[in-house]
Amino acid sequence: MLGLLPLSAGRAAVLGEKPGAARSRIGYLPQRRSFDSGTRIRGLDMVRLGLDGARWGLPLPGALSRSDRLARERVEEMVELVGATGYASRPIGSLSGGEQQRLLIAQALVREPEILLLDEPLDSLDLSNQGAIASLVQRICESQGVTVLLVAHDVNPILGYLDRVVYFAAGRGVQGAPREVIDGPTLSRLYGAPIEVLETSDGRLVVVGTPEPPAHHHDRHDHG
Repeated sequence: MLGLLPLSAGRAAVLGEKPGAARSRIGYLPQRRSFDSGTRIRGLDMVRLGLDGARWGLPLPGALSRSDRLARERVEEMVELVGATGYASRPIGSLSGGEQQRLLIAQALVREPEILLLDEPLDSLDLSNQGAIASLVQRICESQGVTVLLVAHDVNPILGYLDRVVYFAAGRGVQGAPREVIDGPTLSRLYGAPIEVLETSDGRLVVVGTPEPPAHHHDRHDHG
């Protein structure tokens, strides 16, 4: 979708354009990376990189530049949206994994994208933070009018927030509304292994028995 990898076959259109042509209209959060505890860049500055990180030089002071004032306001707006205002001025290396992830989502949103691509946004987070980030992404989708495409190996933390799901296994895929796709017989046929889908007393679905990824699939994604 970003045009970083060529198609192996067929054609693709992203927002009516060739992959890569619409990159400026897409917000992207790569698979989670950890920041060393000694990383001193502030959370606010990390979010600001989403606006002008590709430019050379330093911005003019806000008193001299209207664009800089608008950029600062946009950064503060996104930081508030993801609930990170209380710690955004601290070094990002000193923050917890969930706090860092909120700021990285703000960075991906700061240019007002039409599509937000999130690659394993819950990876390495504890259960509490997984639920908090999944709920945050749903609120962003609704309040910002942005389409969110999320890649995850564990569907359970996000099942309650999905509109549509695409399941890939063994070179095949199924897609549709969650309750059309996420059932035991469908997933068992796809994986070629017994998969159970349970429904809790409050109506939530839980997938159990999902096989591990193939052993050759190192680091989940090869970002080259």
